[in-house]
Amino acid sequence: VSTQSTWGISKSKICKQMGRLFLDYLESEKIYVCTQCRTHIADCHELISKDYTGRHGKAYLMEAVVNTFLGPVEEKMMRSGMHKVCDLFCSNCATLLGWKYEEAYVESQKFKEGKYIIERATVLKITKKDQNCQYNPLNQLTYLNPMYSALI
Repeated sequence: VSTQSTWGISKSKICKQMGRLFLDYLESEKIYVCTQCRTHIADCHELISKDYTGRHGKAYLMEAVVNTFLGPVEEKMMRSGMHKVCDLFCSNCATLLGWKYEEAYVESQKFKEGKYIIERATVLKITKKDQNCQYNPLNQLTYLNPMYSALI
């Protein structure tokens, strides 16, 4: 199994650079998790808009995310104008989730600065149903007494 992700980020390098990996656990009723490893990514209350488009389809604009790291800052021309952005990766599995807006050059787009685009294809929205289930953020949801179920 290769530790090299599609985007050139070494998964083993991430762990070595960061030391021991500590992940935040969100306790909200509804959260977004990484589709690859089920690591918590965002609370549903951080959702600003569902009306965005990412590289591969529909995307969410989020106020805040957890358990992620950023790639280098790049200037990119987008539909709404020129922006400085950083790619956004899952801290656990290094999956490319979207990007963070660092700077907007168009005045009408300044509201995006510091916000995140999360591609819908990279996250799964789940809901808490029962307090008696265990969650293992490094692998997957453990269904002892189902606490989470996927929302379609």
